[in-house]
Amino acid sequence: MNTTLRRDADEIIRASIQAVLPDKAVCRALENFQPRGGRVLLVAAGKAAWQMAHAAVQALGHVDGGVVVTKYGHVKGKIPGISCYEAGHPVPDANSFAATEKALALVQGLTEEDTVLFLLSGGGSALFEKPLVPGGELQDITNQLLASGADIVEINTIRKRLSGVKGGRFAQHCAPARVFSIVLSDILGDPLDMIASGPAVPDGSTCAQALAIAEKYQLRLSAQAKALLAQETPKALDNVTTQITGSVRELCAAAAEACRELGYAPLLLTDRLCCEAREAGSFLGAIARTHAGQGKKLAFIAGGETVVHLTGKGLGGRNQELALAAAPALAGQNAAVFSVGSDGTDGPTDAAGGYADGDTAAALAAAGWNLFDTLQNNDAYHALQAVEGLIITGATGTNVNDVAVVLIGGEERADA
Repeated sequence: MNTTLRRDADEIIRASIQAVLPDKAVCRALENFQPRGGRVLLVAAGKAAWQMAHAAVQALGHVDGGVVVTKYGHVKGKIPGISCYEAGHPVPDANSFAATEKALALVQGLTEEDTVLFLLSGGGSALFEKPLVPGGELQDITNQLLASGADIVEINTIRKRLSGVKGGRFAQHCAPARVFSIVLSDILGDPLDMIASGPAVPDGSTCAQALAIAEKYQLRLSAQAKALLAQETPKALDNVTTQITGSVRELCAAAAEACRELGYAPLLLTDRLCCEAREAGSFLGAIARTHAGQGKKLAFIAGGETVVHLTGKGLGGRNQELALAAAPALAGQNAAVFSVGSDGTDGPTDAAGGYADGDTAAALAAAGWNLFDTLQNNDAYHALQAVEGLIITGATGTNVNDVAVVLIGGEERADA
């Protein structure tokens, strides 16, 4: 392993995530928060829900009650006046449904003088859910979509129509109370109606689009689910004010600044990366091969969210698969590619992402791993684990997509 590049990668990851934690962003958004004098209730959903709720309660001093629902392992302690729940992600589970019922009970019977402070972050689609089909069927449909290679907009277009809280329906539950929504974006271009499937935003997608997605991926649906896809969602809401705070653009900017401080000349390739993970990895590896050996420290940055089309039964996530797919092109170069999820989790694993450099391919071969077969089996986790290529941060408290970075060292390796 190239210890210099790995050390720099770890520092870039640390600095980038620190820069996009939601605390300051939530406080900035609350400068525009003007409750009407009645009760103030807080509902937070998503991977960053605990962090956002903690920051909001600290800034406001107190609230009159609240519910937080976040991913397992993401509650970091008690918050005064708030009940915190952990639930399933990326597939909703019984705890998702139960916690959402607690939130719905909290906002029952409100008046026009009351305000619901709704804090939303990525992951909310699985965590904040009241299914309109049996829970087992919703889980199966979610698994079908995740395995198909469908992107997050396609997935959420389907989810909205099978849910009693998505696609603006949660805001309807809160009426006539006002909803002040603070959103941490995890979708490219920040489409409000798609972030966590837009529980407090009018839905911009249509039934025709939902039915086309179901046909495109040959989803197995019950008659009840098919009928729901044909029912239109709310297209107008008059009780919601929404403010976006935080996005992948900020994550990329923070990564570029961290690279610059370590002596790399950074170049942002895109903040809208959205393709197959292994294709992105191969492309970033090719960029490294083109520019390595020039005696310059360079960094190429790509933010966004790739997808994995499952062809095997291994363990991994999109960021790990991206890094592993870069390994062949990196072979023998003084260069590295790493990719990390800003939330600290990548797929159904304890890793946030993966790292590969010029030594990775040879190390894998020496350990008996065939790169092509491993990618076909989607087993990036175990392969990278064998060569110390996993990136593990733990839950970070934020969620603004992923960032992948190509690092190119100077002419000489410090650890050679």
